[in-house]
Amino acid sequence: MDRSIRRLGAFLLLCFCALFVQLNYIQVLKAEKLNVRTGNNRPIDQSFSKPRGTMVTADGVLLAESVPSDDRFQYQREYPEGELYGALTGFFNYSRGATGLERSYNQELSGKTAKQQVREIGDLFVDTDRTGNLKLSVRSDIQKVAKQALGDFRGSVVALDPRTGEVLAMYSNPSYDPNLLADHDVTDSENAYKLLSAADGNPLLPKAYREIYPPGSTFKAVTGSTGVEVGGVTPTSPDYPVVRSITVPGTTRPLRNFGGSECGGTLFTILAKSCNTSFAQMGLDLGGDKMVAGAQGFGFNSVPPFDLPAVASRFKTDFTRNEPALAQSSIGQNETAATPLQMALVAAGIANDGVIMEPHVVSEIRDGEGDLVKAFDPTEWKKATSPQTADIMRQGMRGVVTEGSASRIAVEGLDIGAKTGTAQFGPSEPLRSHAWIIAWAALPNQPASIAVAVIVENQDGASESTGGRLAAPIAKQVIEQSFQPMPAPPADPGTTTTSGAGN
Repeated sequence: MDRSIRRLGAFLLLCFCALFVQLNYIQVLKAEKLNVRTGNNRPIDQSFSKPRGTMVTADGVLLAESVPSDDRFQYQREYPEGELYGALTGFFNYSRGATGLERSYNQELSGKTAKQQVREIGDLFVDTDRTGNLKLSVRSDIQKVAKQALGDFRGSVVALDPRTGEVLAMYSNPSYDPNLLADHDVTDSENAYKLLSAADGNPLLPKAYREIYPPGSTFKAVTGSTGVEVGGVTPTSPDYPVVRSITVPGTTRPLRNFGGSECGGTLFTILAKSCNTSFAQMGLDLGGDKMVAGAQGFGFNSVPPFDLPAVASRFKTDFTRNEPALAQSSIGQNETAATPLQMALVAAGIANDGVIMEPHVVSEIRDGEGDLVKAFDPTEWKKATSPQTADIMRQGMRGVVTEGSASRIAVEGLDIGAKTGTAQFGPSEPLRSHAWIIAWAALPNQPASIAVAVIVENQDGASESTGGRLAAPIAKQVIEQSFQPMPAPPADPGTTTTSGAGN
């Protein structure tokens, strides 16, 4: 009898162990797979029935919040500033998921990180609101000026602090209103998504950090920096010949200056005149390996460590027996392509003594009780050049403002350096081009506090002055605003959010 009881007990214990193992296998090892399984909407329904944290600008303007809802879900995600920040906030959609900061910081916004879940021993035994609130580095006044200055032009504006990598403004036109995609009516939100996906200009694509364009002559800042850093280029030598064109070995087609103009000279002169022939020759003299290393030192061919899903900018890596491609790539043509964010980082690296900081748009995260979860410290990403090289290039970029094509970016009382560019694309007739400018600005005898990149897309014609005529006034307005005092926060920012605290 005792033996039978022992066998039954052992059998029951074995069954219990098997059940325990299976339960943990399903709840732990297979949980993620089951959560994302097609047809399982429970995790989605749960996420729409719980609050998410807020997003606010550096000066306290509310960008995203969860408000009580009386429809199928308990909370509605709302974006009070609409399309002004659509490319940054992204959207939170029932069918399409999340994009932008909503996706990048989904765990923090929903309070699911381990640090938010268990902040102290007592949290193990109580249901505490630990949703995360994001505070952005973006200033609302600079963001508004970026949009207003860009106006009806298609294009992008990126402004950041070169000392820290903090994004001060980031706007692209066209944009979109994320409220349309956060609607709980699945039919309405899906129709809105389809309309926006098919809209001219692809407003759902955040072009400032996910679209690459030929950078044109703004890339000469990279070629010049590389020449100074490793190629023996100085402010006084070499003295490139004054010519209209050069014929690169391996081709019979001349590489010309814009408009067939003559130019040449030493570094500061050819930078101010944006001399194609001189910079193409500089690239040829440096050779493919040094040009590739120089471009990659500024971040080309690498995905920036941005807290939004940026894409890599491109510089060809193999110029073996292809000197024409090397010459064209050295002046921002051929396969060279860059995001506006990348070109802002080029300006920032030169402004910051050759060091490029990791760009980021979120400065801190606080939980639902207002306690600090994480603060983002400045972190070095690339050492593009030595401080001495950066100083020489800053001198050269100042000359582009005082004696070259960027005169319209000048602001009285500020130290500004810039490089304009015009990138022709498509067939030769009719001529179409993107107008560019990259720049940095500082108070006299102070480190630069802002670096800017502006692209105005798809303009008629192709003139080397296009960037200075169209993009420079936009950058000027953004720079001017950045030196104004930051606006005071609105009263009680984010008090309507269910997560219980603003920043």
